[in-house]
Amino acid sequence: MELIFSKIESYYKRNLPFVAYRKPSSEEVSSFFMNTDQLYVTKNFTESGFIFSPFNSEENTILFPTKKADFITEKIVIDDSFILGEPLLNVNMTTDKEKYIHLVKKALGKINHKMLKKVVVSRKEEVEVANFDLLLTFKKLLKTYANAFVYVWFHPKVGLWLGATPETLLNISDHQFETMSLAGTQIFDADTVVWKKKELEEQQLVTNFIENQLKTLTINLTVDKTETVKAGGLLHLKTKVKGTLDSYSSLKELIRALHPTPAVCGLPREKSRTFINQNEHYKRTFYTGFLGELNIENYHSSLFVNLRCMSINDSIATVFVGGGITKDSNENREWEETMAKAKTMKQVL
Repeated sequence: MELIFSKIESYYKRNLPFVAYRKPSSEEVSSFFMNTDQLYVTKNFTESGFIFSPFNSEENTILFPTKKADFITEKIVIDDSFILGEPLLNVNMTTDKEKYIHLVKKALGKINHKMLKKVVVSRKEEVEVANFDLLLTFKKLLKTYANAFVYVWFHPKVGLWLGATPETLLNISDHQFETMSLAGTQIFDADTVVWKKKELEEQQLVTNFIENQLKTLTINLTVDKTETVKAGGLLHLKTKVKGTLDSYSSLKELIRALHPTPAVCGLPREKSRTFINQNEHYKRTFYTGFLGELNIENYHSSLFVNLRCMSINDSIATVFVGGGITKDSNENREWEETMAKAKTMKQVL
């Protein structure tokens, strides 16, 4: 067995913190294995290590410091033996649908009254996973999501999380940075890719927000052409944004300007966040937060938005899914989109 896989198994059994992850389109899996179960946090993003940050930016960002961990990188090839099964069923699906459609209608009401331009609403599905196999689930994620940031993260004082996110929050090295707007979703069909007005407008809202947020912190800001990208069985619209962080601005300011983006929150940002906190009726915790390397090797940071993720607690897996609501949204289509997003994660389980 590969060293990283055997250490994941060992550390999980011994209740010690660790994270293992693979960046998009890479064959290398990197890992931090902590030599203490102490809970570290960062306030200013000046340390070196791996961070795990919640949706709510007022809450603590957890840090696995480089100085307190064994950092290992290993080339790993996952073969074709990891076949996906049928998705697990959620016994509360009817209730879930009614609640989510009610939530979407409420969001549309705010948008129609010009109180919001867009808001991202989400839900969770709790599914029972008998005989959960951590390594097998992680390997299936690695196999299924070749173009995503795939991870398994554990701390005994916080919990166990796994995910495969297609969205970069920020890559930065020597003040040169790259971010992206990612919005719009459709099920992958090998024959045709046609984006509707709703998805195109949603994507443009996110791109415009990022440009406006970064204008005062950066120089040489450039926006690439929008492209279609595949993540699992889904397609998304993606636009890369690049630039240089000016000498008067900090990494913390850059992160706070970007997170949460309209792709996970909405516009205007504060009003959308208030709507989410008052109406979703569950706590997102680390779903739609961000995670990744902080100031590693010559102060390079590589951070990803925590989408397509799940938390595991005993024999219950909680899968998180959501969608962006704009004036052109339809509540039944929004429900179907969350079903498509949840399906692959449940197949992995």
